Amino acid sequence: APRIPSTRLALHHFDTSYSLHLGALWPSVRAGLLCEQKYGALLNNFAAADHVPQELELLNATDFISEAPQKVQQWQRGAALREAATGCQEGSGEGRTVMQAEMMTQAEMSPALCTSISSKIKCYTFPRGDITRFRPARPDPLGLLDYYLMDAASLLPVLALSVQPDDFVLDLCAAPGGKTLALLQTLGQGHLAANDVSVSRTKRLYQILHSYVPKEVRDTVSVTSYDGRDWDQVKGGTFHKVLVDVPCTTDRHSATEEDNNIFHKRRTKERQMLPMLQLQLLMAGILAAEPGGEVVYSTCSLSPLQNECVVE
Repeated sequence: APRIPSTRLALHHFDTSYSLHLGALWPSVRAGLLCEQKYGALLNNFAAADHVPQELELLNATDFISEAPQKVQQWQRGAALREAATGCQEGSGEGRTVMQAEMMTQAEMSPALCTSISSKIKCYTFPRGDITRFRPARPDPLGLLDYYLMDAASLLPVLALSVQPDDFVLDLCAAPGGKTLALLQTLGQGHLAANDVSVSRTKRLYQILHSYVPKEVRDTVSVTSYDGRDWDQVKGGTFHKVLVDVPCTTDRHSATEEDNNIFHKRRTKERQMLPMLQLQLLMAGILAAEPGGEVVYSTCSLSPLQNECVVE
């Protein structure tokens, strides 16, 4: 029998499961998953590159993080108008109650969001519909590259972690290193531990640190290659903030790339065991945090089995 491409198997799986999970949203999400990947430019605060923001703004790119407070305010104004309209039409009915709860949730989220946004992280993206490519990163006089190209959504877990000055931070599944670099851009943490079980991926992490971070800052980062599930046996209960960005089905890669695709038949068992691995890593991340510490769990998958179910 002819071998079915792994990408087709992945897409069939997504069509079957995500169409039920996302309903009417799935067709547009599917199109986004299959279209060309769009990158953001994470500015490197360690490089002498003050001209870069102006250069990117001339290309019509904007810092999506600094724009977020305005979008929150626009959402709140829109929600208030919808609430008023609902109140006129339905009195004090259930629709109004739901809207008030929605507004309350948003109001509660705003301070945390603003705390994250007040950090030093800046990431430039082109507007929706603009697929302009960024130029390759360039070195400054000391050889540090001026920005790092990454999927801008990958910054959201880092922002959610909201690193504060002198925090001890653990990035439990750190390689290839984009989120680790973003954590360092906050310029505030007391110490950063970056761990990844894969030695080859850890080498990529070292390369990124050497290309973007000066030696005196690299010295505050400890890079290790332990099995993250055993981290509490190494140094448990000591970190203020822990990022657990777990291995997952990596949906965009699975739907578009044959190379190293987790939907290949040889990797069926590995794929089926992912939620268990993710749960074990999350448990290790929780045990690595000190009492009262904070843990962010993240994936690059839409699967409820890998997200909500693991957290529950």
